[in-house]
Amino acid sequence: MKNMKSLFHYFSKGELALWGISAMLIIASFLMFDRESYLTLTASLIGVTSLIFNAKGNPLGQLLIIVFSVLYGIISYAFSYYGEMITYLGMTAPMAVFALFSWLKNPYKGNRAEVEINRLSRREYLFAALLTFFNDMRIDVFELNMLGVVGILIVVISAVMYIMYRVSLKKAEAIAEI
Repeated sequence: MKNMKSLFHYFSKGELALWGISAMLIIASFLMFDRESYLTLTASLIGVTSLIFNAKGNPLGQLLIIVFSVLYGIISYAFSYYGEMITYLGMTAPMAVFALFSWLKNPYKGNRAEVEINRLSRREYLFAALLTFFNDMRIDVFELNMLGVVGILIVVISAVMYIMYRVSLKKAEAIAEI
């Protein structure tokens, strides 16, 4: 009971209202249209709950995203939505695993329930804009479009290079502090 009270104090009234309204709309939709797929209801409630924790920078949100991705992957497979299944199990879940470890590794002032934020430099904003541009130029991974496979590879390689750059930058900062 004490944990429940502290949980309600963790979120503002506005955040609790947003989450509560979202959860009520999900449940109302389930009761009006479905009434059978409790797995979908569970996944939806876990998904909306993960969003509020992620918005607060709480690593529990990333853990909930992993659970949501697995559930949504199962649901997508059952409905033969293979593209959705691949997206959630092959991209969203792994990204959430990496984010979870990163968030746990970088707590804000020692508080593991909140992650330390980082500011982007002008160069990183430019890089993100270019990455977004190249990503938006391709319409769908499964349709060979304007840039085709080459465009997809450019986006993936660019993202990996950016991550490597950020990791090396962090290591350089840590060495400089010594």
